[in-house]
Amino acid sequence: VADSGSSDNTHSILLQLQQTSFPKLEILDTPLQYHGPKLISLYDNAIRNGADYIFQTDSDGQTDPAEFDEFWDERVSYDGIFGNRTVRGDGKGRAFVERVVCILLRLYFGVSLPDANAPFRLIKADVLRKYLEKMPYDYSLPNIMITTYMAFYKERILFKTITFKSRQAGRNSINIRKIFKIGFKELIEFYKFRKAM
Repeated sequence: VADSGSSDNTHSILLQLQQTSFPKLEILDTPLQYHGPKLISLYDNAIRNGADYIFQTDSDGQTDPAEFDEFWDERVSYDGIFGNRTVRGDGKGRAFVERVVCILLRLYFGVSLPDANAPFRLIKADVLRKYLEKMPYDYSLPNIMITTYMAFYKERILFKTITFKSRQAGRNSINIRKIFKIGFKELIEFYKFRKAM
């Protein structure tokens, strides 16, 4: 679990779980509290520790862990399996932003993706390593670029429909205004990534 900057009791609860119930639980104290750098830290940690496959999902209860088995059953046939949120419980605003992102990715990179940023994905570690190295450690949207790279370079990818509920726990720290602010910055980043391809 990557934890840094939590404003609740997450860190103390994790420490307690580590000491009482889950001695193998590893807590990464990432220096940057933003979602993207935490993801990069977790991916990098898994790769350095010899993982063959890396599964990522968020911890806010929007995805259904029971759907993991379908992804795992397909792992040998694909380099990456990504969730596709055809029905979204997080509101029309977020769905609209995702559609805009996918349009921009088609314009910038020539890739057609149904869902670039779903937080439910299983990826082969050796394939993920190639693309993780192309991003700075503090990059804001690694999942979007990982999906884009894998589509652009014709890796074997599959999109599977997943359940996506409204947030079940925690408080959303990113509103639509922040999303658009991040989006303007990402237009420049997308240009840099595309130029380097």
